[in-house]
Amino acid sequence: MGVRFGIWAATTAAMMAATAASAAPSAPAATAQTPRAVVDRVARLIEDDYVHPDQARRIAADLRQAAKAGAFDKLTDNGDLATALTARLKPIDAHFNVAWRPPEPAAQEPPRPMMGGPSLERRRGYGFRRVEILPGNIGYVDLRMFADFEKADAPAKRAADAAMAQVADTDAVIIDLRDNGGGAPNMVGYLVSWFTPPGADIYNTFHERAGAGVEISKETPPLDNPGPRRLTVPLYVLVSARTGSAAESFAYTLQTARRATIVGETSAGAANPGQPYDAGGGFSVFISSGEPINPITKTNWERVGVRPDVAAPSAQALDRAQALALEAVLKTAPADETADARWALEALRAKARPPTGLALGDYVGAFPPLSLTTEDGKLLLHNGRRPVLTLAPLGVDAFTVEGEPTRRLTFARDGQGRVVAAKLETSDGSVSRFKRGD
Repeated sequence: MGVRFGIWAATTAAMMAATAASAAPSAPAATAQTPRAVVDRVARLIEDDYVHPDQARRIAADLRQAAKAGAFDKLTDNGDLATALTARLKPIDAHFNVAWRPPEPAAQEPPRPMMGGPSLERRRGYGFRRVEILPGNIGYVDLRMFADFEKADAPAKRAADAAMAQVADTDAVIIDLRDNGGGAPNMVGYLVSWFTPPGADIYNTFHERAGAGVEISKETPPLDNPGPRRLTVPLYVLVSARTGSAAESFAYTLQTARRATIVGETSAGAANPGQPYDAGGGFSVFISSGEPINPITKTNWERVGVRPDVAAPSAQALDRAQALALEAVLKTAPADETADARWALEALRAKARPPTGLALGDYVGAFPPLSLTTEDGKLLLHNGRRPVLTLAPLGVDAFTVEGEPTRRLTFARDGQGRVVAAKLETSDGSVSRFKRGD
């Protein structure tokens, strides 16, 4: 089997086993299923196909020695054996994964349904989980996989074009890869090309195991994009320890080209692409049979991951990137056009360092037609049958609407310090004042 770069190893164990079963002849029913026999078959495949031949021989020898010493003898459950082999191999190469899938039912029974390839990609929106405009005109793309495509009218390409069109007029762009395990290199190159000049020598080259590691393909975009390219827009890419394979390639390529700021946690460190191989008896093993080489660094991110330019816990990476994006926008855009960005940034800063010592009870009461209550330490705004809004403090007597920082509620006090009025403001300049009625 040759290296297949169409899909990288960002799949579940069940999907990998299903892929192997469909890609290669099924093992005979009589195939020995003792742990030692399974380990030997896995070792042989690694020895024959792993990207680095010398290391492949060492890995195989280690597996066989461990099996001979009885390390796997007690693992008579196939699922347990697959898990143990994965745990042993993954520290060597993050793409290693051994999976087991029960054999197909007898021929007279209907086959179990298996979903993969284009059908699975379609049901997952070709990876584009969410595309939206965040407060302050920040484009946000939550991308969960890099779908494969070849032709200009392919659904995956149309989905990518639609996502890029939606964020085309934003003042900054955030691409979220925190839950992206990889996918197709051609989509990586295509999306990178939206933010880089035509013909830029920044794309990874893939080398196969054979001989001296000859070049077999590049991540260069397979098709021109319809543009316009966003060559100067501030660009941020979110990563986590879950970010792997093709998703790391996207972040690494933009980082080494100095085109994007990477925010979050160091990624998985799974650079070497490959495919699942049938190990017989329902077992499959994903083996890295090639490696990418970046033209700028002359290496890749295998085992070290993509290190963020701005470190942040994964759960806080989006807020951190939003703040960076808004700061960048406020530095260059006219002040009379960016009140929404300024308010959004102030809300993020208050969220990161909430004001303390506020007496929420001061604000509770009727401000017809509005009323305010508290629940679980939060101030709530009621306005008839409209959805209740949760308010977050910005400071003394000032609150923002959670999730919508372009709206604020501020309060006025009399000479005795009693709250006597509420003022609802929006970042476009509109103001409504409500006198206290209780």
